[in-house]
Amino acid sequence: MIRLHHIPGSRSMRVLWLLEELGLPYELRQWSLTDGGMRSPEFLSLSPAGRAPALEIDGRAIFESGAIVEYLTEREGRLAPRPGAPDRADFLEWVHFAETQANIIQALNIHHIFLRPESARSIPLMKLDTKRLAVTARALDRHLTGRDTLLATFSAADCMLGFNIDAVFRFLPRADYPALDAYGRRMMARPAYQRAEAAGGGSLFSRDFYTVPDA
Repeated sequence: MIRLHHIPGSRSMRVLWLLEELGLPYELRQWSLTDGGMRSPEFLSLSPAGRAPALEIDGRAIFESGAIVEYLTEREGRLAPRPGAPDRADFLEWVHFAETQANIIQALNIHHIFLRPESARSIPLMKLDTKRLAVTARALDRHLTGRDTLLATFSAADCMLGFNIDAVFRFLPRADYPALDAYGRRMMARPAYQRAEAAGGGSLFSRDFYTVPDA
């Protein structure tokens, strides 16, 4: 049995999507960010930092979405270049680039959504992180111009990075990044992504777009 410990709208969506792309049977256990369950001994035994995802598989638990994605693709021998293949380094670069971008998104989420009262927010940091996010979006827009996926064909790197795109455009205007926008729409139209959304989708966002307030 494969069991995914999941929070809707979180990085665990990457793993849920990949499980659907691979066609693997799984059990889904959903957790909440707000009820304290992720600080319980049960959850901390699966993910010591108390963060989703955690995946129970092959008699153990694995945490960190990037590690889970690499483990699943190596285990199944699909959706990633094999170690030693010419494009293996490209795959690993985009897997980890996705997490670099996600950490910037997380910082913006904290300021725009979770910090209360609003006076606790740092407007200079919000502006800085928005600029940092734009740097990653421009790099992706250049890379994706004239291509459908990060590598020559769809891979698990697209699950890692494709998850980010909805959040990117909560903070940056779509019109400025047309290739990235088109890529995100292609990813969300994939049948496996749609199945993952039906199984455990959700969003942290209550607005279509968040602007940085004036100081």
